[in-house]
Amino acid sequence: MVPGPVDFERMPSLLIADDHPLFRAALQLAASASLPDCRVQEAADLPAVLAALTAEPDLDLVLLDLHMPGSQGLSGLATLRGQHPGVAVLVVSAHDEPRIVRRVLDYGAAGFIPKSASPAEIGAAIRHVLDCGTWLPPGLAEAVAALPADPVDTDLAGRLARLTEQQSRVLALLAEGLLNKQIADRLNIRERTVKAHVTAILEKLKVRNRTQAGMVLRSLELGEPGRIGPLSG
Repeated sequence: MVPGPVDFERMPSLLIADDHPLFRAALQLAASASLPDCRVQEAADLPAVLAALTAEPDLDLVLLDLHMPGSQGLSGLATLRGQHPGVAVLVVSAHDEPRIVRRVLDYGAAGFIPKSASPAEIGAAIRHVLDCGTWLPPGLAEAVAALPADPVDTDLAGRLARLTEQQSRVLALLAEGLLNKQIADRLNIRERTVKAHVTAILEKLKVRNRTQAGMVLRSLELGEPGRIGPLSG
């Protein structure tokens, strides 16, 4: 499902998802300068992002950091696109290698902003994506366009999108090595319910066992990039 263009006659709504308060504040300033009437919420981890989208499914755009509690690498992006396909996601990350940006697009992001971007560039990216466009920085666009989509990533993105919200939670705990009883306790559900979710996860991901299912999620991890100051450079 591709998000449609935003009606700028009403107040656009944004969610900034980053675990660094100073960078969230900098992104909010950039968004407000570009769209003075926009409504901006903040979240510091993936569970808070999912809770905000559940409470307000009509949110127009999520500005998503790839590294925050509950989301390492592409797993958070895959979860958002699977559970909330109608919400556009604009990744904001220090990972600005062309191959990683290509993977970000393959997993359903509507654009990419490096953390070194200026406030003006961030504002332009937000407006462009809200208008149903795809945004890449001019310095990256040509290099990313030269890279073909990876069939493995494309296939895996489709399989992950089939998981329900609760199945995504169970998969994340499987990847941590938790047993069914531990998962049941963590999610406050019955153990037999966990078993049913695990069976469905294995079928949807086309894997044979829980170890392989956990490996699928871990394949989306990315090394921690060097920290870049808010909107510097």
